[in-house]
Formats: sequence, structure tokens, C-alpha cells
Amino acid sequence: MPKVQQHGGGGTGRGRRGRGAFVATSLAEINVVPLVDVMLVLLIIFMVTAPMMQQGFAVNLPQSTRSQPLETAPLYVTVPSDVGRRGHVLFGEKSEEVPMTLLAERVRQALEHRTQKDVYIRGDGAVTLQQLMSVFDRLKEGGVERVGIVSQPATR
Repeated sequence: MPKVQQHGGGGTGRGRRGRGAFVATSLAEINVVPLVDVMLVLLIIFMVTAPMMQQGFAVNLPQSTRSQPLETAPLYVTVPSDVGRRGHVLFGEKSEEVPMTLLAERVRQALEHRTQKDVYIRGDGAVTLQQLMSVFDRLKEGGVERVGIVSQPATR
């Protein structure tokens, strides 16, 4: 058992507990355990919330029995079902949201260094023909030579 020693006279009135004068040394080291704990909690929070931050559009592709797979790296324009309300389409493989007013210029920039001026449209099944025609017009303004429509193979 460790021995308990008194510091100073019992009732001299120095300090709150009646201890004598004593000098405390400052701690020169940083305690990293709480820092590591906080960092681990933050890491877990970001790991849990990061997948929730990715937003996308659910597009139900129409089905076709004559669809063929593509052989080159195509350039895609995805037309969501709310294109009439929001006025935005998704452009490229990274699904960059582009307003319809800027679609022609964005397509022109993307096709600048390509030999094939083809663009494929992935449209939701609920998109109207008029909405698709307005997207076609913007693509033609951007220098697209051929427009293809992407579909899924029909399930039987």
C-alpha cells in the first residue's frame, strides 16, 4: 500500500484543503488519446454520411428486343422524367447536371476532339416525345451528327 503524506500543516489556512505551499509542474506533453477519439468519431460520421450525399436520378429505360451492345466509349445524355419541370439533363458518364439552355455548348465542347460525333440518349420511360425532341434539337445545335436511344433488352 502506498503511504499517504500530508503537505504542510493541517490547519494553517493555506489553500482549500489546508495544504502547505507547493508548486505544480506543467504538463509538457499533449494528450493525444482524446484527439484520436474525436478523429475516429468524425471518420465514422463521414463514412456513414458520404454514401447518402450522392444523389442521382432513377431512370427507367424502355425495353427493346432489337437492342445491340455498344462497341466504343459513347457519350451519354440522360433525360430524367422531370426534365420538363426542372429543365436539366445529365451529361456524360459522371452524370453532370446541365441546364437545357447550356446543353448545346457543353456537347460542342465534349465532341471537339472526337472523330465520331455520336451521342446516346438514356431517357426515362415517362419522358414525352416533345421533351425528347427538344433535347434532340439542342444536341443538333451542338454539332451531333447521329443520336441514338439507349434501351434495355426486353424481359420475357
